[in-house]
Amino acid sequence: MTTKHDKYILAIDLGTTGNRAIIFDKDGAIAGQAYKELTQHYPYPGWLEHDATEIWQDTRSVIDQVLGKKQIDITAIEAIGLTVQRETCLLWDKTTGKPLHKAIVWQDRRTSDMCSELRRKGKSREITRKTGLVLDPYFSATKLAWLINWVKENKPSVDFENVIAGTIDTWMLWNLTGGKVHATDHSNACRTMLMNLDGLTWDSDLLELFGIPPTIMPKIQESMSYFGETDADILGAKIPITAIFGDQQAALFAHGCDRPGLLKCTYGTGSFLILQAGKEVMRSKNQLLSTVAWTRNNSANYALEGAIFTSGASIQWLRDGINLINSAAETESVARQVSDTNGIYFVPALSGLGAPHWDMSARGAFLGITGGVRREHMVRAVLEAIAYQVKEVVEAINKGSDMKVARLKVDGGASQNNFLMQFQSDALGIPVERPVILDATAQGAAFGAGLTIGFWDSYEDLIATRKIDRVFNPGNNASKVQANFTPWRRAVDRAKNWIQ
Repeated sequence: MTTKHDKYILAIDLGTTGNRAIIFDKDGAIAGQAYKELTQHYPYPGWLEHDATEIWQDTRSVIDQVLGKKQIDITAIEAIGLTVQRETCLLWDKTTGKPLHKAIVWQDRRTSDMCSELRRKGKSREITRKTGLVLDPYFSATKLAWLINWVKENKPSVDFENVIAGTIDTWMLWNLTGGKVHATDHSNACRTMLMNLDGLTWDSDLLELFGIPPTIMPKIQESMSYFGETDADILGAKIPITAIFGDQQAALFAHGCDRPGLLKCTYGTGSFLILQAGKEVMRSKNQLLSTVAWTRNNSANYALEGAIFTSGASIQWLRDGINLINSAAETESVARQVSDTNGIYFVPALSGLGAPHWDMSARGAFLGITGGVRREHMVRAVLEAIAYQVKEVVEAINKGSDMKVARLKVDGGASQNNFLMQFQSDALGIPVERPVILDATAQGAAFGAGLTIGFWDSYEDLIATRKIDRVFNPGNNASKVQANFTPWRRAVDRAKNWIQ
């Protein structure tokens, strides 16, 4: 059992493919964790939904599991940090607490036509200027507009005076506090395509453009601040919730990337590269996103981001979609069974292409298939494509900066794959640094929550305790890997503009 002196921080990490609760101790180490995979709903091609009620129920389940497994009493939790998949959003009735439709996931492309129409009307430049984002279905604005229209058409009796909206962090905060707090933080709000990046507030013109009533939107707070406390009837105690981050920004915080020029990549469902920009908004001419890294003590840190839609999701597709593998872990050994891909290249455009292309109409493809291609070649081609996508974004970052990327810090599930990490280093020609704790999103949320309440005194000291597992350096194969980048990009060009 926990002694009366043992105190912890709880991180709730709500990802695209699963929900996790991780407990961190005073040393910043993991004291326990629990995970539950999340059901993916694909009603139509290009559509993806999550059951928000399932997310809430699974969150309660993994919290109970980790506390029970480690025999930690809920009263030993000093604070909660929350980190979530970004852009995924929903509407719910604040009187019943029930969602009005399944949550629309960030990968969902159902609003492509809406984005195309706004582009034809000349709205994309204004949207980018105000939000730092590219006009794309990836972001929440068109998803919320779609949901509002759907509810009006299919549930006309719904009173919109009782309807509220939010991304997954807002939904979870509302539930944890027993419906008392309807809020979000800047790192999530900036991903909705509705927040003015300069003013750090909801933009009234954009809300009007997308037909979203301001009254349904949550309050925006600093990422590291007091959001409220859990309802004692729900978790058994009143625990302060003192940090909320978008998952990618949380990972940036965990890596200690608080100074301009530091870069990390999280290999999750997608791959997300974020470059710390400091205290000023950084704008890109190479299709990268300007975003908030985090806010704290009346100050904002900004970042430049390359968002890649499909990375781990393509490995999941190999497992669940076409049954080429039984588990993600076996891709490493399978890929090593062949010396190359036998001339095939994979384009991971299962949900279109994100940075630096932003092509909603692209679709996934294997190109260069001949009779000698086997399962092993296809698996290897998928892993290589993940690394080549990252290389594209790093090149876009380098084009817009005088300071070239010299090292890549990595985390996320796919970063466990040694073949992929070595190939990534070879492709980039720079070291790739992998920490011991790969759950950097949860770690960042825990760090933020603990620092806010004084559980930890110094961010710098906390970062200094993080242990590095391995650094991958470019090997003898680097020149060949970099040469094959050219035909891979040719394959990408063939897969673009597929949907007319």
